[in-house]
Amino acid sequence: MRITRFLYKEWQKVKETWWVFDQEIRRIFRDPGVIVIFFVATIAYPILYNFIYWKDNIENVPVAVVDRSNSPESRSFLHRWNASPDITLTHYCTSMAEAERLLRDQKVHGIIYFPEDFAVHLNTGMQTAHISLYCDMSSFLYMKAIYLSCNKVMLEDMTNIQIDRYEAMGYDHQFAWQLVQAAPYTETALFCESGGYASFLIPAVLMLILHQTLFFGICMLGGTAREENKELFLLPGHRRGYSVIRITAGRSLAYFVIYMALGVFVLLAVPRMFGLPHIGNPIDIMKLLVPYLLATIFFSMSVSVFIRNRESGMVLLIATSLIFIFIAGVSWPQQMLPDEWRYLSYFFPYTWGVHGFIHINSMGATLAGTAKEYIALWILAGGYFITNCALLGISGYLHDHRKTSIA
Repeated sequence: MRITRFLYKEWQKVKETWWVFDQEIRRIFRDPGVIVIFFVATIAYPILYNFIYWKDNIENVPVAVVDRSNSPESRSFLHRWNASPDITLTHYCTSMAEAERLLRDQKVHGIIYFPEDFAVHLNTGMQTAHISLYCDMSSFLYMKAIYLSCNKVMLEDMTNIQIDRYEAMGYDHQFAWQLVQAAPYTETALFCESGGYASFLIPAVLMLILHQTLFFGICMLGGTAREENKELFLLPGHRRGYSVIRITAGRSLAYFVIYMALGVFVLLAVPRMFGLPHIGNPIDIMKLLVPYLLATIFFSMSVSVFIRNRESGMVLLIATSLIFIFIAGVSWPQQMLPDEWRYLSYFFPYTWGVHGFIHINSMGATLAGTAKEYIALWILAGGYFITNCALLGISGYLHDHRKTSIA
């Protein structure tokens, strides 16, 4: 009898959780805005971003030259720089005003300027020889092509100048080279062979798209419920006797089922469609995706408790997207962030999820090799699950207290 009663109670809990799951699925598919965010945006954004950066690297970027030095040294620099596939010296100007006009008209995307004293300072060594480089920042790809190719020629020049000066002091060429480069090395790009923007940043953007669309959609649902005065759906336990645990479990299961399917497309199909790094084990990526989605879902549900209207989710989305990608330490080295921002980033699932995904997908690590991120995501998932349950319980108590006071 006790076993039967126990099984009956457990079955009732399963039915209650399933009812919440069913109602949440219905709410999702009855809301056109949420459908757009969950499905259209999550599928379209990865494709759109990859089309924008379809060429991992661009070539033959037009550059204007203002050579006030007009010396063999400046012409040699320009000749070797022009040999780079990244840029093409298309305009030789007599003044900066002319070059700036070309830049404003988008006929060139960069300007290099040699002052009159460039060769004098370079040959005497008494003062530093300067070169001024101006880049069009309307696209990072232009800036990268111009800046890195120019920097490479400049470093070669610096090496040659040092060797020439050591040879002038009486050292032979071999010994002078050893003084300049005591430890010879060969530069090899391990995980971003092309050195391209897409291969470097798009994998991180894919994880951000999953995080932010899920976050925005859940906040929209919460704001809509309150705008329509349907808060009790968020807290059905106070009408039907359901516990906040089963409410949280049922709602999160609805989001989890949808985003596991979307995650397969975004994290597995998109990198292969556009030739992004994808050397990791797909099974390990899916295992990492499970705690990442759960942590993101519970985090978003916890925040949605405070959302009072439908538009608030958009404000949070715009305000946090760039912050997340910077403090996660992908586009900006995490070691260079202030300690306060670095510690704050540990509370967001995206920080751990993006590093885990890059380790597995782009660097070929196993799930065991990214255990720190995997464990951290499970801790966040558990922590935000408890937080959401507590917030729902508090919200329900305050709602009942207000209702009693009005009565």
